[in-house]
Amino acid sequence: MLLTGQSGLGKSTMVNTLFKSKAWQSNLPSLEVPIPQTLELHSVTHVIEEKGLKLKLTVTDTPGFGDQINNDKCWDPILSYINQQYEQYLQEELLITRQRHIPDTRVHCCVYFVPPTGHCLRPLDIEFLQRLCRTVNVVPVIARADSLTIEERDAFRNRIQQDMNTHCIDVYPQKCLDEDINDRILNSKIRKQIPFAVVGADREHLVNGRCVLGRKTKWGVIEVENVAHCEFLLLRDLLIRSHLQDLKDITHNVHYENYRVLRLNESHQLPRGPGWVNLAPASPGQLTSPGPGKASRKSYRDTKDDEC
Repeated sequence: MLLTGQSGLGKSTMVNTLFKSKAWQSNLPSLEVPIPQTLELHSVTHVIEEKGLKLKLTVTDTPGFGDQINNDKCWDPILSYINQQYEQYLQEELLITRQRHIPDTRVHCCVYFVPPTGHCLRPLDIEFLQRLCRTVNVVPVIARADSLTIEERDAFRNRIQQDMNTHCIDVYPQKCLDEDINDRILNSKIRKQIPFAVVGADREHLVNGRCVLGRKTKWGVIEVENVAHCEFLLLRDLLIRSHLQDLKDITHNVHYENYRVLRLNESHQLPRGPGWVNLAPASPGQLTSPGPGKASRKSYRDTKDDEC
């Protein structure tokens, strides 16, 4: 999972909130010291246990973008990182003797932090989202949502949804990839709530005799896990519980497949490392990019079984 957005929107704090940890400030002498601004891509792996099953999840925090006077191609480092993970997986697949289970460092989801302006998407956000959606599953969120009232959040969400429709920004879960009526009903409800309005916090406070995760203000405590205060729980459920396997399936069968086909069409340019497989030239039309929504939605686990 990748987190991206401009500086100061609480990306690092959101990671701590997701895992109720201090992962991003463990090297600091005191927890009272503010979290430093992220200057380079930083990954951390957590082991999550759900109903007796352990899941290893890697989260990558990215430097803020759009902070400079000239923001031309400010998205290149992030898109390059995503493609590097696809390339690394592809190189492992091309080996004559490959591992039964290839280490998977591909980005299965990108959480995109939208600043809480209350107006609409900025041109920079629109262009970046258009590029991201062609490469990875994107889940946009309204960052620091406590700076807006409930009414302002709803109006802002509606403007963002209109902008995404106008500019053909197809975020996760994509309509074209709903497999059946049950998926369509569930995902339609989620699409109406995207972008989720979230608040990040990594400290607990006492509220009515119980400890809650939240942010303390002079008006009271904003409870992160209270759906009446923000939609953090909806985001967490989507990323870690209800749609985790689906995110992996779409990454493998759509986004990675598009990348793989394009690279194999350029196979004469691929670096010939140890164990290189010499690919015969493809006949015209043999390798064509399936495009969004045209790739098979066969389970990622089934695909790996077939490969073995």
